Amino acid sequence: MEKTIDIICAGEVLIDFIGHEVDASIMETNNYERFLGGSPTNVAMNAARLGLKSVIVASCGKDGLGEFMINKLQENNVNTDYLKQLEHIPTSIILVSKSTGTPDFIPFREADYKIDQSQIPDELLLRSKIFHTTCFALSKNPARSTILESAKRAKALGLITSVDFNFSERIWPDREEAKLVLKKYLSTNPLVKLSEDDCYRLFDEVKNEDFIFDYFHKLGAQTICLTKGKDGVVLSDKNSGLFRQDALPLDYVKDTTGAGDAFWTGFLYAQLLNKGFEETITIAQKLAILKLQNVGGLPEGIDFQEYFQVKI
Repeated sequence: MEKTIDIICAGEVLIDFIGHEVDASIMETNNYERFLGGSPTNVAMNAARLGLKSVIVASCGKDGLGEFMINKLQENNVNTDYLKQLEHIPTSIILVSKSTGTPDFIPFREADYKIDQSQIPDELLLRSKIFHTTCFALSKNPARSTILESAKRAKALGLITSVDFNFSERIWPDREEAKLVLKKYLSTNPLVKLSEDDCYRLFDEVKNEDFIFDYFHKLGAQTICLTKGKDGVVLSDKNSGLFRQDALPLDYVKDTTGAGDAFWTGFLYAQLLNKGFEETITIAQKLAILKLQNVGGLPEGIDFQEYFQVKI
């Protein structure tokens, strides 16, 4: 079957209510602005902006916020055929502080984790190249079991799997359970994206690079990309070794929400173009910088091929 879909993004579709006041806590924030959010949703939107064909597999409420989500996704050329609207279950929302560091947030989860197997049929997998999800999406059933089973089918059908380990104890209080579930997903040898903050939250203490890479390699992941904020990016690949790149210069930061999703979209985009790891990381960093300098999604009117200086 022809591969007409570049990336399936399975997981949370949310409304982010992002505070107006910069570097204020949730307690100190008086006003919020509504944005479409959720890590897989951001990746699907970003991928479509880059000219890729993306599908969102998710669930939302049959309410005004759900309608807002679907309209926004369709306006941005994301395929919503596998997004389910649920009666009598509200759309999930998150209150987020506007931050130049790691944002503060409060989640109100309702419909987002109600993803069932009917939303990921084999015909969808057969038409796709990458199956992507997040730690957030794996934190609750039925989404967890649906995504784990689908990732195994995806791998068997020849897809690349991918995961953003955006672990938070506020979303997933049981760390040991999280590690067991992540181990199951890692058995599909996904491309792994994680940050120093993610690792600190997952292990509840600071771990060095050697520990992090060894831990995830042993569980089955060949390629692990660790983002370190102002200290750049380190990638470990079992076959190719270590790659270190400094952070790119950044004049100012407007909002950090979604910057990791922009980075990973750029990474997957470059991998689909069969770029080497050094160029892949650079493209990912450049997309993250665009997001850091913009509130909400990526800015309009960008010629991405020119911006990345990518030859296809």
